[in-house]
Amino acid sequence: MDLRQLGRQLLATNWAWAAFSVVAGLGGLWARAKRWRWLFPPGPEPPGIMPATMIAYMANAVLPLRAGEVVRVYVLARKLRESERMTGAQSVWLVTATLVVERVLDSLAIVSILAMLVLVIPLPRVIEWAAGVLLVIDVVGVSVLVAMVRAPEAGRRLLLRLTGRWPAAARTVVSIFDTGLRGLDGIRTPSHLPRLAAWTALVWLLPAAAAWTMLRAVHLDLPFRAGWTVLAFVGVGISVPSAPGYVGVFHAAATAALEVFGVPRSAALAFALLYHASVIVPTTLVGWLFLLREHVSLGEVRRAPTPAG
Repeated sequence: MDLRQLGRQLLATNWAWAAFSVVAGLGGLWARAKRWRWLFPPGPEPPGIMPATMIAYMANAVLPLRAGEVVRVYVLARKLRESERMTGAQSVWLVTATLVVERVLDSLAIVSILAMLVLVIPLPRVIEWAAGVLLVIDVVGVSVLVAMVRAPEAGRRLLLRLTGRWPAAARTVVSIFDTGLRGLDGIRTPSHLPRLAAWTALVWLLPAAAAWTMLRAVHLDLPFRAGWTVLAFVGVGISVPSAPGYVGVFHAAATAALEVFGVPRSAALAFALLYHASVIVPTTLVGWLFLLREHVSLGEVRRAPTPAG
C-alpha cells in the first residue's frame, strides 16, 4: 500500500459529502428501529425499541462476536418486564424471536441485492459462493418458521418427545416454543406487512445512500449501484461474527467492492477507512448517550442471569 497516496486521498476529502453520509447512516439505524416495532405482535409499541437498537449497535462497535445482539435482547427484555410484567424468560424469548425474523429478512435482502447486481456487474466468485450459502440458510430458516406457524401442535409434540424424560426441561422448552410463536405474530399480521415493506426499503436504501455519498466525499464519481455493491459486500463480510467494529473485515469487503469498478487500492482503502469511521464513531457516540439515559451498563448485561435462571 502506498501510504503517501493514501494520505493524499484522505486529505482531499470533501467533508460536506462525508456529513451527508453520517446522517444517512444514522437514518438507516433509525429506520431499523422503526421496522422492528412491526415485528412484534399487534398491540402497543414495545417501550425502548430505539434505545435498545442504538445501544446494541454501539456494543457491536466495541465488543467482539456481534455481542450487541445479546445487548439488544437484554435492554428491550428489561423494558418489557418493567412495563408488561412479563417474566424474564418470556420477555427474552419474545425479543429473540423477533430478532430471528429480522436476521432472516436482512439476509434475504442481501441475497436479493447481490442477485440484481450480478446482472449488471461481474461479482467475485467468493461473493457468489457466500450469497449461495446465505440463500441456503435463508431457505432453511424460512422453512422452520413456516413449519412452526403452520403446525404448532406437531412442534410441541416433537419437543415433548425429545425432552419427555425431564419434565422440568420439557415445560421450559414448550414455554420457550410458545413464546417464540408469539414473536412471529408480527410478520403474520396482514396490517403489519405494508409497514414492514416500507421500512425495510428504507433500512437498505439509506445505508446505500451513505456509502454512495462517501464515495462522492473521496472524489470517486461512481454510479449509485456502487453504493449498493459496497453495502452488499460489507453485509456478507460482517455476517460472520468477528472483531469489535468489524475491523479488518469491513475494510476488506469495502475495498473488494470498489475493485470491481476498477478503483485503485489506495483510493478504495481511503474510502473504506472513512466509511467505516462514519459508521462506527457516530453510532458509538449515540449509543453511549442512550446507554447513559437508560441507566444500564455493558457490565450489567454480562452479569445478567440467564432466562432459565
